[in-house]
Amino acid sequence: MAAPKKGRSASAQSKPGRSLALILIAIAALTGGMFASGHTKPRLGIDLAGGTSITLRAESEPGQESAINKTNMDTAVEIMERRVNGLGVSESEVQTQGDANIIVNIPKGTNSKEARDQVGTTAKLYFRPVLTTEISGGAATATPSPSASDSASGDSTDKATSSASPSGATSPSPSSTTQGRAVTDALKKADPTPSTSASSSASPSASGSPSGDQASSALEAQYAALDCTKQAVRAKAGDGVKPTEPTVACGQNSQGQWQKYILGPAEVDGTDVDKAQAVWNAQNAAGWTVTMDFTGAGGKKFANITGKLAKNQPPQNQFAIVLDGEVVSDPSVSQALTGGNAEISGNFTQQSAESLANMLSYGALPLTFKEDSVTTVTPALGTEQLQAGLIAGAIGLALVVIYLLVYYRGLSIIAILSLLVSAALTYTIMSLLGPAIGFALNLPAVCGAIVAIGITADSFIVYFERVRDEIREGRTLRPAVERAWPRARRTILVSDFVSFLAAAVLFIVTVGKVQGFAFTLGLTTLLDVVVVFLFTKPLLTIMARSKFFGSGHSWSGLDPKRLGAQPPLRRTRRPSAPVETKEA
Repeated sequence: MAAPKKGRSASAQSKPGRSLALILIAIAALTGGMFASGHTKPRLGIDLAGGTSITLRAESEPGQESAINKTNMDTAVEIMERRVNGLGVSESEVQTQGDANIIVNIPKGTNSKEARDQVGTTAKLYFRPVLTTEISGGAATATPSPSASDSASGDSTDKATSSASPSGATSPSPSSTTQGRAVTDALKKADPTPSTSASSSASPSASGSPSGDQASSALEAQYAALDCTKQAVRAKAGDGVKPTEPTVACGQNSQGQWQKYILGPAEVDGTDVDKAQAVWNAQNAAGWTVTMDFTGAGGKKFANITGKLAKNQPPQNQFAIVLDGEVVSDPSVSQALTGGNAEISGNFTQQSAESLANMLSYGALPLTFKEDSVTTVTPALGTEQLQAGLIAGAIGLALVVIYLLVYYRGLSIIAILSLLVSAALTYTIMSLLGPAIGFALNLPAVCGAIVAIGITADSFIVYFERVRDEIREGRTLRPAVERAWPRARRTILVSDFVSFLAAAVLFIVTVGKVQGFAFTLGLTTLLDVVVVFLFTKPLLTIMARSKFFGSGHSWSGLDPKRLGAQPPLRRTRRPSAPVETKEA
């Protein structure tokens, strides 16, 4: 009879060093990444670092319940992040919780009242004509910014067509006279649009025009002093200006440079946009485009302003899409868009096109947000709570170690080393998840890590007891380790699956800080499986080959006498049945 072939498990069992090397390399790589990125500590949550946590609940207009969906909520989160960052907040956190809640965590050092006013209000979107623009902090230029290469176009047949973006060669001079003339024209009630003649706006004789008007001079002074490279300055640009008045604003072009603008009064409101979406246009060399459909009244307004802008020279043929006082796009116009729709094309990626489409759509969303709760935590209180949690965790860990030492003796070395490996993996991964996905270690998360100690220790106990059962049945250690593993493995996987399922359900259905507990519990449960399979089992296999464990030393925890082992079964040969004699 041919000898049975060795299976995959037998091959893996014979080389436990590979598994140990794999997990040690993983720990080394994670540790190296942690130090290379400079994030050597887990990011602390609001309750530990101090700050304000605001829970907002989305509410829709009657009959518009479908407006509360994932796309609109993600857009609201993006807008709130822009607002919070505009306050000069670092390490702020804005994220959705559930289907209709948004959590805003703002660290210490921020005006919580101002932050609450900012994140709780509805987005304000306007279309304003561009009067003049230049790179902030650079040489003055009135040419369109790189992001102004986007072009808005359309026709009376409601079919969007692309038009070449204008060249900056014919742009007017960016002198203060030009700016003054443009601002003065914008202040006129009869014609709030910029000058329709580039030559007249650039004419030196414009110095005698109403540029000496007090409002124009004040706006020019604000524009001259505006430095959009500073976040605090950007946040206050145009603050308090009514939509019917000219203003200054900042925006970032496609090359990442900050530009400053003088903008005319708002001609189209965000609520005039009926629908906006990102579309891949295979016939357009630009690729991704953003299409806009206006309401009936909005289409008339947009046709009126684009008809006026199309007569101007750059940059006064551009309109700025202004969201919460910041220019998010400044496309140019080559003809009047009278079809009730428009297409913005340019150097869009899918992500940037979808982002702009969401912002355009959000101005018309019937969503408002109501505060559900506001929690303020001081760093001192958070530090005291963290210390109490760490003390509780240390006491629990010490009790587990004492129990292992007393009951399992030598086997406790394997268990303690496994706990250390699990702790190293948990710490490095949490440190890296902070900058990667914004994970913050809060008090519930610390509780989840403490609970994980018991889950991890339980897996060791299951395996050790299976091995001891095999020894009680009379088997030697090495066969006992291999025979106990399949049964212990099934038990461990089922137990960890139940724990992970509970953590996943808790993470999905809860709102707020409880998700930190669920996330940590789920993470440590997965790491428990990794540690048991790649460290505990291979290490015990290697230890079983040593004389101390293999001979069943009294301090090994695997002494057959102490375990009450049965004598090994001996197979005896069955007596052959008597053969009946046959008569001849």
